[in-house]
Order: sequence, then structure tokens, then C-alpha cells
Amino acid sequence: MLENMAQWVLDVVSALGYLGLALLLIAENLFPPIPSEVVLPLAGFLVGRGDLNLWGALVAATAGSVLGAVALYSLGRWGGRRLVLRYGSWLRVDEESLDRAEGWFRRYGDALVLFARVVPIARSIVSIPAGTAKMPLVRFVVLTGVGSAVWNALLIGAGVMLGANWSVVQNWIGSYSNAVLILAAVGLAAYLLLRHFRRSEG
Repeated sequence: MLENMAQWVLDVVSALGYLGLALLLIAENLFPPIPSEVVLPLAGFLVGRGDLNLWGALVAATAGSVLGAVALYSLGRWGGRRLVLRYGSWLRVDEESLDRAEGWFRRYGDALVLFARVVPIARSIVSIPAGTAKMPLVRFVVLTGVGSAVWNALLIGAGVMLGANWSVVQNWIGSYSNAVLILAAVGLAAYLLLRHFRRSEG
């Protein structure tokens, strides 16, 4: 599966260059089965091999990430919950996950949009509640661009350093994702306990 995906990415980038990389990152936002932890390290491998320029790859990847995120933001803002849930199976978003994402967005707003860009799965989903909450588009684009640039730079850089062993990044991302989920759970528990104690004291 990984080899087939890698070959497909190579074919797209070989045929279309930076445009192909941007299109892959747009698709990564809209079609969850296309993982950035495959596309970006492989782009880094191509940078290391001299097929792509580092800055060109980073700009193309970030532009694609932002455009894909804006598409999901637009679906949420102008289509509303009804349209989002209508295509939920395609986006891998159900009503429960959308409710949860909207709740997190109401609490953390800008910070969530920025930091979710470096969290697998949440990277795509966060764009939808930002749209349904009608977050200003310019602010959304700036925060998404900054967060995406950081994520893209990390994974492309890893691919450059690892070279032909770029696929190792997938294992790192799995461990990283688990760590993020654990930290998020601990943080949520601490927040709920603190709120409980404050109410008790009041």
C-alpha cells in the first residue's frame, strides 16, 4: 500500500512538479486517505536528490495546504452543518466529531486553528468548525498558513535528512500522534478538575 502510494506521488510530482505537490496537499485535506506523512517526506527525498528546490517545495506544499483548508472552511461557512454532514462520510466527519470540534473551537478559537495544523487528522477537521463559526477568512488563512508551514517544513526536512529511508517518518508520526492524544486527554482532565475546584470554592 505504501509503495503504491509513494509511486503515485512520485508520478504526480514528476509530471507536474511544484504544481503537482500543491495539488497533492489540497487532496490531502479533502481526502483523508492521502496522508501528508507520505507526501511531504517523499517531497523531502526529492529535494535531497536535487529534483526539487527546498523553498519551492515548502511554498508549494503550504499553498496546497491552505487552499485545501479554505475549501473545507468554505463548506462549513457557506454550506453550514447540514451540508457538512451530508458529505460527512466522504470527509470522515460525523455529527459527534463535528460537535466535539465545534466545542473545542468555541473554547480555543485562534489557538486551535494554529496548533491543530501540526496534529494529524485534526489538521483537516479544524477547518470546518472555523467555517461554521464564521471566523474571519483572512485570520483563518494567516493562522492556517503559519501552522501548515511549520508542519510542512518539519516533514520535508525529515525527508531530506533521511533520504531513501524517508518512509521511517510514518512510524514517527504514529508515535507522535499517540503522544499528542495523551497530552490532550491529560490537559482536558486537568482543565475539568480545575474548573470543578473553582466552582466548589465559589
